[in-house]
Order: sequence, then structure tokens, then C-alpha cells
Amino acid sequence: MQTKRAYRFRFYPTPAQAITLARTFGCVRVVYNHMLSLRSTAWAEQQERLGYHATSAALTALKKLPDYVWLNEVSSVPLQQTLRHLQTAFTGFFAKRAGYPRFKRKDGPQSAEYTASAFRWDGRSLKLAKMTEALPIRWSRQIPKAAKVTTVTVSKDPAGRYFVSLLCDDVVAQKAPTSTCVGIDLGLSHFAVLSTGEKVDAPQIFRKHEVKLATLQRRLARKQKGSARRAKAKLKVAKLHAKIADTRRDFLHQLSTRLIHENQVIAVESLSVSNMQKNRCLAKSIADAGWTEFVRQLEYKARWYGREFVRVDRWYPSSKRCHVCGYVSPRLPLSVRRWSCPQCNAGHDRDINAAHNVLAAGLAVLAHGETVRPECMSDDVRRLGSVKWESLSPLGKGAVNARCLAGQARAGASR
Repeated sequence: MQTKRAYRFRFYPTPAQAITLARTFGCVRVVYNHMLSLRSTAWAEQQERLGYHATSAALTALKKLPDYVWLNEVSSVPLQQTLRHLQTAFTGFFAKRAGYPRFKRKDGPQSAEYTASAFRWDGRSLKLAKMTEALPIRWSRQIPKAAKVTTVTVSKDPAGRYFVSLLCDDVVAQKAPTSTCVGIDLGLSHFAVLSTGEKVDAPQIFRKHEVKLATLQRRLARKQKGSARRAKAKLKVAKLHAKIADTRRDFLHQLSTRLIHENQVIAVESLSVSNMQKNRCLAKSIADAGWTEFVRQLEYKARWYGREFVRVDRWYPSSKRCHVCGYVSPRLPLSVRRWSCPQCNAGHDRDINAAHNVLAAGLAVLAHGETVRPECMSDDVRRLGSVKWESLSPLGKGAVNARCLAGQARAGASR
């Protein structure tokens, strides 16, 4: 499959390269913030929308001013690219896909993007514009010879680490088809429960480092602002945050890759994570789980390797429905982890039963092309985006019609 694929590596710049990169990051940040302020002022005072071409002309004029002549010391390509990024940010804002663009901080993540005219790549080394030496990159994996590098992004995170990302036009070989399918029920006590009966324990990475992080943050709060010791304490906090994020990302990649390689069809319940995080008692655990990133990885890896990925509507009563006979329990509190179907006497583990139903619903979607969701729901229930349908009482908050294509789901599962 022809796709765009990024290869990210860590590198350790020489002192001269570090100075050049720091200067480039600073210029990119200044240009971005200046043009964001310019566009905001133009709209506030004159109701005028400035686009990319207007900001590009403004950048040309800005570089001629005596106070900004130092912008000419770095490559012009990253400066032009940051204008395109600003235009993309405003496009997302006007389309209501994102919030209003924010100013970049000096102590936040820094990055600079280079297009093909501003770097030299020979398959073994990478040299950027305004640099005399190739970047000392730690090649942790090999880039395919057939891959064509189109864009290079150099970044520095708050922990002080340098990374380079090479965006390539690449061909991903699809995996051989398999006959296995899996449904996934995401949770907190177990990160994922599969329809095969496997339960993947939640790593709770943030929880394991929470005490140490709190200690470092208290030490940081005691330091005087602007002091060297505060900078050192802040770096320690950033490094621990980076360790937590890296460990979580590695866990998600390993699990998602295994599931994609082993199964032809992957069905997962669609959850409104942002709304679920409004629950103050569970927000930290939900954020620590990383469900959104896990589903994102499953989706793009399924597209790469020729697998079928299906999202099942979150209002589908996966835990309440008996996957054997289709009976829907009128009430099943979250505290009940095992239950027996009064109609067929089948005993169920709540999470495994939900995974079976998610798989059946996903197969029904593939077979019939229909959305597996309740036929109707009250306005009260629609407003409760932070909870799943299965956790609502039919006597509270509005009853939901329980006929959710059960016959189609079971028919699809049997095909």
C-alpha cells in the first residue's frame, strides 16, 4: 500500500549544531507568534482575515527591518513552513475541528520543518541547510531504500532530547489474510479484554510514577523563578514526564501491532474519552490508559496492513446483552462483574461478554453496512456523552430503545 510514513530517530547534535538549531527554533517561534498576533489584530480591528500569502509578504517585509535582520541567519524554509502550519491551525479553527491557535512558549516543545530544497539525504546521512556537517543520528531502524524522503522535521522536547522525523512516500507490504477476528472491550481494571477471553492488564504507568512526580514538582515549586536550580528541577520533571509518555506509547504500539498481525477483523467500542474525563473520580485513570491513542494506532495499522477495523457505537449495550441468546438485562450496575442470563442460563464475565458483543456488532456492520446503535434515545441521554448506554438505568435519565440490531449482529457473527 502506498502511504506516507514517518521514521523518527533521536540524534545528538554537536555544540555548533545545537547553536544553529537553537537559533532556528527561536526564529520559527518568533515568526509564528508575530504572524499569529498580526492575524488576530487584523481581525479584531478591521474584521479582515489574513491568509498564508499575506503573512508570507509580511515575513519578507519583517526580515528587512533592522530589529529583525537576524531572521536571515537561518534557513528561510522553516520560516515559510511555520506560516503554513499557522494557516493549517486557522483552517482547523474555522472548520470547528480545533480551538483558536495559541502562542508558542520558549520552554515548550520546539520544532522546525525542512522541505526537500533545504536538506540533503543520500540514504545514509542527513545534512540540513546552514549546517556543514551531517546530523549524528542514532539509527534505531533502517529506512527502506525505495522510500522517498519528502520532509524532515527536527524537534526538541522539554526534556532536552533532540529528534528528527523523516516523512517518506513508502510502500507498506500488507500482511497475509487470517481467519481470526477479535472484539475489544476497553476498561480500567483491565486495559483491554478480548473476545478470545484474554485480559490485558492495565499498566497504570502514571500511577507507578505519581509519588516521584509529586516529589519533583514540590521541589520545583520551592525554587526561585529564573534561578539555575529551578531550571535543573524543571528538567527533572520534564524527563520523568517523557519517561511516562514513552513507556505508555511503547506498550500501546506493542499491543496494537500484535492484534493487527493476529487478526483479520478488529472491532472496538467507540468511546467519548473527552467526555468521560469530566468524571473527576476517574479522569486521571482514563487519561493514564491512553484509549484514544490505542484506537488511533489500531486504525492506521489496519489500513496499512489490509485489515478490517470497525468502531461500534458506544450506545450499543455490549455488557448488558447476552451474547448467546441476545437477552438484554434491564439493569446491570458496574459493580456486577459476573452475571447469569435468566433466559438461557449462560454465565458471563461482564467484560468478556461485552467483547463478544462488540465483535458480533462489528461483523454485522461489515456484513450489512449499518450502524449498530439504538433506534432512538431521549435528549437527556444524548447529553450524557460521558457515560455508556449500558450504565444507565431504564428508569432514570431517559430510557433507550433496546432493539439494537441484535439479530443482524448474531447473523453477521455466524457468517
